[in-house]
Amino acid sequence: MRDVAIVGVGLTKFGERWSSGLKELMAEAGIMALEDAKITSNDVEMLYGGTMAPGRFTGQEHVAALMADQLGFKNIPAVRIENACASGGSALRQGYIAVASGIHDVVVVGGVEKMTDVTSSEASTALGGAGDQEWELFQGITFPGLYALIANRHMHDYGTTEEMLASVAVKNHDNAVKNQFAQFRKKITIDEVLNSKIVSDPLKLLDCSPISDGAAAVVLVPLEKARKFNDTPIKIVASAQATDTLRLAERDSITELKATKIAAAKAYEQAKVQPKDINVVEVHDCFTIAEILAMEDLGFYQKGKAGKAILDGETALNSKLSVNTSGGLKGCGHPVGATGVKQAVEIVWQLRGDAKDRQVNGANVGMTHNVGGSGSTAVVHIYKRAD
Repeated sequence: MRDVAIVGVGLTKFGERWSSGLKELMAEAGIMALEDAKITSNDVEMLYGGTMAPGRFTGQEHVAALMADQLGFKNIPAVRIENACASGGSALRQGYIAVASGIHDVVVVGGVEKMTDVTSSEASTALGGAGDQEWELFQGITFPGLYALIANRHMHDYGTTEEMLASVAVKNHDNAVKNQFAQFRKKITIDEVLNSKIVSDPLKLLDCSPISDGAAAVVLVPLEKARKFNDTPIKIVASAQATDTLRLAERDSITELKATKIAAAKAYEQAKVQPKDINVVEVHDCFTIAEILAMEDLGFYQKGKAGKAILDGETALNSKLSVNTSGGLKGCGHPVGATGVKQAVEIVWQLRGDAKDRQVNGANVGMTHNVGGSGSTAVVHIYKRAD
């Protein structure tokens, strides 16, 4: 197995991109990544594209071939990866495997979703496909409803409060203000979160990530060749993935995501690091309770302790651990197929020292955590600055 490095990254602004279609978003992020890596389309040997529901959102299937066409990748193999909201992280893992195995030397991984061309009801139906259609969605539960069940149980078992949930959104909006690519560049307060419309008790509107358009891309090469492309390559030192039951009702516990715990344990072992070694992490905060679970399941806090830690400011920018410096899904936006790749882009910028106003001081080791559905898929990557 070869060591793998990221030598180019690209990102579009997330949000309601009315003037940009699926093709334009793909091209914007992809071209930026190619230029960052100082390569041309002729250098690329393989493409993986993460996207969840382009057919439901835009009527477009066969997206990998479309991505290759838009970016001028002539006749190379191109594969679409669908793994619900973990599609981007799963695509990154497949790109990592392709380079680590020695099959390909230059791989582009992209993630894209164009979600705002349909009604909110149609978008909710499409996103609902990430759960068990027969046993959950058909019975009337929604994804906010599933995470509300998790939140209520966590509150019951560990004393987590609505203020703790709200503090996640407040922190992530604070970070998003500093991110030119973020959908919501506006500070909010705990009171504003608590007084926003109830979506599924105890989750309010401002506890929920938005519907977004956007794309992200990275260029992967063998580490041994990385400095031919970029003076500051970022090494992927761990790539791990795990699954759990699709149905929430069949989980051993709904106050933890077993897939996250398993993937994280594998990633720490591969990277030969511990949670205390991580300087900056992008976690999957599709709902505020999801970030609390992530901080516990990734090993940063004991079960039931993360909510208070976040409320106390321990995960704010340049505090004990900098979490979701991009603004997370909540503040930066959540075009579902792009999110896992966007997380990698943010960590690359942080480890390069290119994150500007949201730069984490002395960032050397970073992590990304991408979740599909209500936790049935989890993908964890760990990154270091190359020596």
